[in-house]
Amino acid sequence: MDAWLNMLRSTYNWNLADRIAQYGQQFIQGSYCDIRTKGEASPLTCLVSKNGASGEPWKDAKTDKDGKPRNPRRNAGNIQITALPELKKARPWFGEIDSTVLQQNVKRLDTAYKNFFVRVASPSGDGRGFAKFKNRSNFTSFTYQMGIKVQGNKIYLPKLGWMRFFDSRFIPNGFTIKAATLRKRQDGWYVSIRIEDKSVPDYASKPLNEVSSVLGCDLGITKLVHLSDRHQIDHPKFSTNRKARRTLKIRQRRVSRKVRGSKNRKKAANKLGRFHKKIRDKRVAYQWNVANTITSRKVDAIAIENLNITGMFKRCKVKVDETTGRFLKNGQSRKKGLNRAISDASWGELISKIEYLAAKQGKVIIKINPQYSSQECRSCGHIDKLNRDHEKFICTKCGYHEHADIGAAKTIRDRGLKIVRGDSAKLAV
Repeated sequence: MDAWLNMLRSTYNWNLADRIAQYGQQFIQGSYCDIRTKGEASPLTCLVSKNGASGEPWKDAKTDKDGKPRNPRRNAGNIQITALPELKKARPWFGEIDSTVLQQNVKRLDTAYKNFFVRVASPSGDGRGFAKFKNRSNFTSFTYQMGIKVQGNKIYLPKLGWMRFFDSRFIPNGFTIKAATLRKRQDGWYVSIRIEDKSVPDYASKPLNEVSSVLGCDLGITKLVHLSDRHQIDHPKFSTNRKARRTLKIRQRRVSRKVRGSKNRKKAANKLGRFHKKIRDKRVAYQWNVANTITSRKVDAIAIENLNITGMFKRCKVKVDETTGRFLKNGQSRKKGLNRAISDASWGELISKIEYLAAKQGKVIIKINPQYSSQECRSCGHIDKLNRDHEKFICTKCGYHEHADIGAAKTIRDRGLKIVRGDSAKLAV
């Protein structure tokens, strides 16, 4: 399986480089006319280019009812999947890998491209960045699409055979195995199995016009979540507490002091990775409990802040003295600690877990613009930065006072109720 990861990573990077080369040839360098063939050609040959090594880029096996091709031109993913048999002929050792694993590896790159173009087309900036080349640290999994069998504590994986595993969850009767993903972690290999039962109905959330009660959630650092019903959920700070920071410092120092490329350095790095995994496992388990606590409230909808978490990690703007030209303090050293606290809170993963459990219970998730939610007075509506002093909120206009984060959760709840009732004109900020 380690050898498979290395080969799959090389094919992933090659396919990505091939697509980048195709873009450069077709849209940057341009095309020219070949004198011998009297046809359009590219300066270089590329697998997914219009006149590249694939031979028949316009061929498509999918047809409609009338026998006409649905899409006369195949996309890059279909072309690269079609070329996999040629890869096995040229490099026979790739024949050891299951064919569905190789195909899913190409589709993984297609998903990365799709996420990028969703971000480009979306005005809100949703999605992810451009696909990146993988290395050993960020390419640690592969997926089977068919042929998986499970019997007790044994699992059969094509081209790998039967092997024992710890069966942590029983597969109910009536479910069929659709796919399996193998992941390499610091303490071993893990397998996650996707199952399906078509007789089980899909979860249906309640329509907005039937929502009568909304729960507001304000995410924080001192307390992980503040709810509009005045309930607060603690933040254990798994990676930023004193003991964890000391352990990380010691183990990182041991790695840096070992000779590069030595076995002792690998052992020290593996020990450091196991500690990071332990922190992550604690955080994930705690987040599931928090998500279950929030979604178990007797409400119809849950209003959550629509945070730009990526933007929160941006560096502070550089300040320069106009007379001397020297750099001035811009607060980046303090923001470094804030970034660590935000990363430890892991708001994005918590929100995804809340959305998952809410969908299972038929509850609606409403994303709210959190702008000025902790600075707006709930009594007179006055917005001022001076209204808030850490966790205290005292309105500078009318004197209304309350816990700042709980007041923000109530404001988010009220904004969610306005959206439900259709009165969202004031929220279009």
